[in-house]
Amino acid sequence: MNYWLVKSEPDVYSYDQLVAEKCGRWDGVRNYQARNNLRAMKAGDLCLFYHSNIGLAVVGIARVLREHYPDPTAEQGDWSAVDLEPVKPFVRPVTLAEIKGHPALQNFGLVRNARLSVMPASFAEFSVILALGQTQL
Repeated sequence: MNYWLVKSEPDVYSYDQLVAEKCGRWDGVRNYQARNNLRAMKAGDLCLFYHSNIGLAVVGIARVLREHYPDPTAEQGDWSAVDLEPVKPFVRPVTLAEIKGHPALQNFGLVRNARLSVMPASFAEFSVILALGQTQL
């Protein structure tokens, strides 16, 4: 299993919306590195769901339900989408400040390349963030 972090502005698509829909299409990614990360996702992989711009916190866990397919929102170019399902909201959101301040997360993608919308997470990073969020799977 692989672990990921996906970012969304909560006023555009929030974790609560994913929960309400039970399945959401992760589309609109227009960065090649993030697209390649989408293409590396496998069904069953777990994702940290991060609210960007507003909130700046990991708020839940999602699971890859459907592996990459052509992004139907792309008018041109070779872009991909995946489908995610909600797994569990965090008991306590884990803020960007907490992540940046934690010694074990200094090499985490969110600290090193905060602009990337889809990024891998190691099992150790995923576990630390779960613990900070007082959340267990």
